[in-house]
Amino acid sequence: MMNNKALSYLGLSMRAGKLVTGEEIVLKAVRSSEAKMVIVAGDASANTQKKFRDKCGTYKVPLVIGFDRDSLGSSIGKETRVVLAVTDRGFAKMISKQVGIMSEVEYIE
Repeated sequence: MMNNKALSYLGLSMRAGKLVTGEEIVLKAVRSSEAKMVIVAGDASANTQKKFRDKCGTYKVPLVIGFDRDSLGSSIGKETRVVLAVTDRGFAKMISKQVGIMSEVEYIE
């Protein structure tokens, strides 16, 4: 499955220290232009999805809505995660290439 490659890149970016998680920390990274890509779980609440869709649109940060909270969490070796931000342009590019060819992910640029 293609999911595995994108999720393994998330794990790699976590180990490299180029990933932040948690709603407030991700919002701060978006506002400071530190975030190069934001990933929101597909099973996140509609309110959370809208909040990040609006914020990422305002600050022109690529947004991916997809996967589920369990697979996002397990990909980075943590509990369930709803929101992640990749802070490295290289990792963001690698993940977006994988996400671009996946059908079950809604991708917004």
